[in-house]
Amino acid sequence: MNNENLTNVLAFASVLAVFVLAGVQLVKSVVNVNKNVLPLIGLLIGLIVGFISYPFTNLELVLRLWAGGVAGLSATGLFELAFNKRAGTTKE
Repeated sequence: MNNENLTNVLAFASVLAVFVLAGVQLVKSVVNVNKNVLPLIGLLIGLIVGFISYPFTNLELVLRLWAGGVAGLSATGLFELAFNKRAGTTKE
């Protein structure tokens, strides 16, 4: 992957992060899930959003999936998962 592709992936990930964050918030408000599973849910939502974003970009499928994965992990706070142990569920 060259520098231009990396720049495109990161730029596209920053756009997708908004939609992934909205999707994760929707899941959190509708379904009672363990908070430690939210990054995985964000990753899956990011991959799905990256996959279905074909009409909006000319990036290859692999690059769109990378952008979706990065957006999913950044939207849910991978840093918090690694350093803050959280217990409980989303709906109480």
